[in-house]
Amino acid sequence: MNGDKVFFDTNIICYAYDSSEPEKRKVCERLLEKVFNGDIEGVISNQILGETFNALVTKLGVSPEKARIIVKSLIVSDKWRKLDYTSTTIDHAISNFEKFNAPFWDLLISETMKENGIIEIFTENDKDFDEISGITVTNPLRPLRK
Repeated sequence: MNGDKVFFDTNIICYAYDSSEPEKRKVCERLLEKVFNGDIEGVISNQILGETFNALVTKLGVSPEKARIIVKSLIVSDKWRKLDYTSTTIDHAISNFEKFNAPFWDLLISETMKENGIIEIFTENDKDFDEISGITVTNPLRPLRK
């Protein structure tokens, strides 16, 4: 963690609510608490908000109402900087699709980050983001991997 603004990937947010992964949950809960307490400047995009709702409901079995409350807490908090992407962002992600060995949706996240001057991302999905230039990937769960 370099003290700058940090983009949070969906998996880090979702693990904070995943009772089936207690060790990962503990780490991710602490990271989210640091944002809500103002110790870290957390950054997310509208894409992450949508992905989080979907993953909470479809992968973790959280009720839609509880998932809505979780996502809404991110939306209304002034501790989280929210970003959106444009058609230019999509064009850049498409242009990089063959250049980098990464899924399109991760390229869209990285382009959104770069367009907004965010260089660091917290994600468990470091293998895909490692291929993308211009961002620093931090996997806060790395020591927990089995």
